[in-house]
Amino acid sequence: MEAGGLADSLLSGACVLFTLGMFSTGLSDLKHMRMTRSVDSVQFLPFLTTDVNNLSWLSYGALKGNWTLIVVNAVGAVLQTLYILVYLHYCHRKAKVIRTKSTKRLSFSLTIATLLTSASWTFYGFRLKDPYIVVPNLPGILTSFIRFWLFWKYPQEQDRNYQLLQT
Repeated sequence: MEAGGLADSLLSGACVLFTLGMFSTGLSDLKHMRMTRSVDSVQFLPFLTTDVNNLSWLSYGALKGNWTLIVVNAVGAVLQTLYILVYLHYCHRKAKVIRTKSTKRLSFSLTIATLLTSASWTFYGFRLKDPYIVVPNLPGILTSFIRFWLFWKYPQEQDRNYQLLQT
């Protein structure tokens, strides 16, 4: 196997791994919704936008015959649709969200996963010289850095029980 082929395979594998990791961050929201039987601290928009994104990329992957794009986005579309269905099941108890200067409702793990996923897909697109892969992933990198800044500016409050364990 030539060096470029090996590098492309490793980068493709990293894209799949990081993307599946990002999609799996919704599992904690899914568990929370099932346990509390509510959606009070879960945001709907990321599920919807990621599902639409997955379906778009799945179509693009099918047109290009790129199995990396096809597999990862098929799995993503199934997971995001599951998250949406569970959310809709419990949304009748949705509480009002008051805008605060708090990152309590932001997912740090999703922010890390989004950065890794967007960066790996951007590098993958550069390797393939495909701007249709590069360009849509640049906003993910930018928004991840914005969210990291928000976490720095408005640190999450520690759980009171955790603080008691620290003393």
